[in-house]
Formats: sequence, structure tokens, C-alpha cells
Amino acid sequence: MPNHGRLPPSPTLDRIAIGIVFALVGSLVGIALHEMVDWISPLVVAVLFGALAANVGLVGAPMRPGLKWSARNILRAGIVLVGLRLSLREVAHLGPRALAAVCVVVIATFFGTQWLGKRLGLTPGLSLLVATGYSICGASAIAATEPFADATEEEVAYSIALVTLCGSLAIAVLPATASLLHMSDAHFGAWVGASVHDVGQVVAAASTRNSVALKAAVIVKLTRVALLAPLLAGVSIAYRRRHVSQVVNDDAPPLPPVLPLFVALFLVAVGVRTVGFISDEWLSRIKQVETLLLGMGLVGLGAGVSLAKLRAVGRRPLALGLLSWLLVAVVSLVAVYLAA
Repeated sequence: MPNHGRLPPSPTLDRIAIGIVFALVGSLVGIALHEMVDWISPLVVAVLFGALAANVGLVGAPMRPGLKWSARNILRAGIVLVGLRLSLREVAHLGPRALAAVCVVVIATFFGTQWLGKRLGLTPGLSLLVATGYSICGASAIAATEPFADATEEEVAYSIALVTLCGSLAIAVLPATASLLHMSDAHFGAWVGASVHDVGQVVAAASTRNSVALKAAVIVKLTRVALLAPLLAGVSIAYRRRHVSQVVNDDAPPLPPVLPLFVALFLVAVGVRTVGFISDEWLSRIKQVETLLLGMGLVGLGAGVSLAKLRAVGRRPLALGLLSWLLVAVVSLVAVYLAA
């Protein structure tokens, strides 16, 4: 059912503990696999771990409250810590033309994907989730947008599956395409950062070249991540306008704030990183915690995936995902060359 912002009763620790422990195990499995094979994203593994466990019957009713709590609260805590990766000084080093190019890519992907979804006859909620995931940072952005999307659990799961699929494909497709186009290392890195969804997938794709490509990819990607806050604020305002008539009913759920608390804390984290309060050593440790928390949240989201229900959604969402992937790849490629 769509989430209209109603706050569920706070579950007790004993009701959520077993689900949280399961999410922790799944996240640690993803981290361990990443340590063994560095191009494997621990977050992708976390989603697949939760989905596989749910669909082979390993997720029982006692686990559900904790997994849902992880998908909502622990994931948001991880998103807050992502803000500590972002320094506005690094963003400023892009220069005005490159920064404008990143904004154009995000805007074109966000609105273009929703237009494609409408043309394909898909629900606005599913189109919004896919648009946010492809334009910003994959599954994390989808989870952040879900409260404003009026989307079903199956649509949330399908959105995550699409960004996971296409982001993984990009690790192989983009380096091969760049070689055919004889792209320089800097241009290739910027293209990867502007078009690939998950941060881990960006690192994996850019690492097929060298440190020049990797640095360019990470800076551009983190600039896209920084746009999560203004994008969510706009989505929230649009949501409130659609549902403002409900507030006349005392029984109606409260509308979400224009800027959710976790997004405000994300911006605080960006500010903390920008002014240099935290040493590089501590930032490295915090990044490990961030990956762990995001992984736990994504295990919870993955556990909500039902393959039977996804099959019932049909092939049109897959078409949307592939078309949106093509859209962001082409727009970002053009933007990279125009900004050079």
C-alpha cells in the first residue's frame, strides 16, 4: 500500500532484534564479498541477499518488523553518513560549466524518465522512483523518495531491481564503449560519474582505467549525490500539494515535512565535511559504518521483493529501466564533451 507519511507504532526491541541481526548478517556478507572481489558492490549484494532469502522462504514473520525497521531507519542513518563524503570545496573544483552539466544530467534524467513512464502507461509512483534512482544514487535515493511516491512495495522492489541491473551492466558496457570512442581518462571518469547509479558501481567502472578516471568519476558522482537534498525537497513539496486536501480530515495521516529530518542531517554532514572537522582517518572509519548501515537497510528492502509479484508487474517497467539507462548515458556523454 502507498505510504502517506503515517508513522507506524514504534516496535519494541525484542520484536525487531531478529530482523536487524539478519540485516546485519546480509550487510556483512556483501562487505566480505567486496573485500574478496573489489568490483562487486556490497550494496548490490545486500539487496540480492534480502531478496533471495525472502523468496526461498528464509524470512519468516518474526523477522519482518526488524527488516522493515532497517529498511526505513537504518538506511536513512546511512544516507546521513553519505553526506560526510561530500565537500563543497571539491564540488567547486568542477567549475561552473561542469557543475551545470551535472545539473542538466540530473534534471533531464529525472523528468525524462517520468515522461517515459507516462508514455509506457506506468504509475506515477513507479516512474518517480525509477527517475530518482537513475538520476541521483540508485537504491539509496529510491528509499529516500519512497514516502512521497504513493508506490506499492512491489513497485519499490522493481525500481531497486532495475537500478541494480542497469548499474551492474554499466560496469562492463561503459568501459567498452569508451574504448570504441577513444575517450580520454578524464572524460571517461566524468561520464561514469554522471551516468552510473550506485557509488560502488561508479568506482568499479572507473577503476577499469586509472586513478585519473577514478578521481573524476568520484567527484562528479558525489556532486550528483549532493543534489539529493534539493531534489527531495522539490518532490516533497509536490507531494504536499497533491495531498493537501487530506488535512481537512482529522483522521488523515500527517503530511511529511518539506525537508525530512534525515535530509537535513545529510546537509549538516556535508557542512561538517566541508569545514574539515573530521580527520581523514576518522572519515575512513565512518565510511565503513556508512556501508554497513546502507547494506542493512538494503537487505530490508530486498526482503520485500516477491518474484511472483514482480512477474505480475509485467515487462513495461523493464522497458522503462532500459530506456532511462540509455537516456542518462547519452545525455551525460553529450554533457561531458560540452563541459570540457
